[in-house]
Amino acid sequence: MKTYLKNPLSLGIALLSLAWSCAPKESQTSSPVIAKGYDRHVELQWPKQADVDSYEVWVSTGNNKFAKRGTVADTIYMDFVNDLGKNLNLQYKIVAIDGTGGSSDLGLAQASTRDFTDEELVNMVEYYTFRYFYQGAEPTSGMAPERIHIDGDYPEDDQHIVTTGGTGFGIFGLLAGIERGWITKEEGAAHFQKMVDFLEKADRFHGVWPHWLDGQTGRVKAFSPNDNGGDLVESAFLMQGLLAVREYYKNGNDQEKAIAAKIDQLWKEMEWDWYTQGGKDVLFWHWSPDKEWVMNFALEGYNECLITYILAGASPTHTISPDVYHKGWARSGGINTDVEAYGYQLKLKHNGSEAMGGPLFWAHYSYLGLNPKGLKDKYADYWEENRNHTLINRAWCVENKDGHKGYGEDLWGLTASYSVKGYSAHRPGDDLGVISPTAALSSMPYTPEESLKVLKNLYYNYGEKVFGRYGFYDAMSPEANYYPKRYLAIDQGPIVAMIENHRTGLGWRLFMGAPEIQAGLDKLGFERK
Repeated sequence: MKTYLKNPLSLGIALLSLAWSCAPKESQTSSPVIAKGYDRHVELQWPKQADVDSYEVWVSTGNNKFAKRGTVADTIYMDFVNDLGKNLNLQYKIVAIDGTGGSSDLGLAQASTRDFTDEELVNMVEYYTFRYFYQGAEPTSGMAPERIHIDGDYPEDDQHIVTTGGTGFGIFGLLAGIERGWITKEEGAAHFQKMVDFLEKADRFHGVWPHWLDGQTGRVKAFSPNDNGGDLVESAFLMQGLLAVREYYKNGNDQEKAIAAKIDQLWKEMEWDWYTQGGKDVLFWHWSPDKEWVMNFALEGYNECLITYILAGASPTHTISPDVYHKGWARSGGINTDVEAYGYQLKLKHNGSEAMGGPLFWAHYSYLGLNPKGLKDKYADYWEENRNHTLINRAWCVENKDGHKGYGEDLWGLTASYSVKGYSAHRPGDDLGVISPTAALSSMPYTPEESLKVLKNLYYNYGEKVFGRYGFYDAMSPEANYYPKRYLAIDQGPIVAMIENHRTGLGWRLFMGAPEIQAGLDKLGFERK
């Protein structure tokens, strides 16, 4: 289980000017309170006031009669209004409460809700999830916090810990945010400038970053006692995103070209060949400056790590031979199987889960930039593998032989997330009754209609239990009444990245546009459209 990271409850309030293009436009007044109406909720924000302990939120549906909705210490409130009806015209007021119990009206704001189209709902979820990586970013580094707990419970010493892999996933969301106007081109460039400047100076081990970094200092934070050095897989996830940024900016203005050039240098400094332990026919996950190869974790397929071999094969400076891929990852053909579940076939041995596939993040992490459509080699058709993997996972939940409450066609998706028993890699056969929203939502390219049903069910029927300022929370279990208000970067990132890939193919287009990637795929024997 990973450690917690603290995130101030007022995070992001300084960003009230952010363009919320997925919401109905509201008429603004001089009030410091800003209200935005969506389909079934209204989001309110206001500036933090000195010497104020809490804020009361009041709403009126007409005739100037206000009813209290809640009391918060925060300066953001998500008001789910199912109890008030649909297509509403609402007026809100915020009352500030000081330490003596005295009160003062902070201001009024109006908002309207209306029925959203499917496209607007998807846009809303993508936008909210994007905010994790922009509003929620660690301020010094611009990197993604390992986790954000809205419900508290953080050790103070982990306040600034950021994740390399989760940042790489979120990069695709930041690019989508620029393209969709949620932030300006200038804001996006400034954010990426901060990020690459930090990564240039941060701890690296033969060009490879660790799993966790201190976002203020750039120093490694050990993931475990022996995992205090280079993490090749997490760094591959990071570089997958960074290469997309390089492609996005390489023909831009002077600042953008400088960002692209710095990423190119970081890419060329990654010593993929070092991580073969001196020339073995396989890549290894970890290297430590004082423990060296003690973890000795060989990357053998199939799991989430395919992108690591693609990048290693594509490296212009520290590449690997095709034998490392075919003998190591593919185990000289031992990666193949021929199993079927619920009428769907898998061609790859999913490590530890051969019969019905591993947790669904295996169909996501390597494919945020690497386009699985038409991607084939002698071992698999990766679009078919990922789609069938998803459909098997869904079918297990729909069958629901263990009788978990809520499971069905509109509530499915098992993957690694929080759970009632701590962090767990949920999958068919190891099912704790916990649904992870990222599983179905990040599968939207593979199962668009089936994933949309889950999105609608979560938003309309579970509402504030599962949806907050950064989108859907990490996990939920109706039977255990388990609805933690917590986020993980590695689960939020694939949601925004894969929704955008479903809508426009942005991440796929940028990453696959890198000439080294095309050459690396050829070198390892891949076909693609």
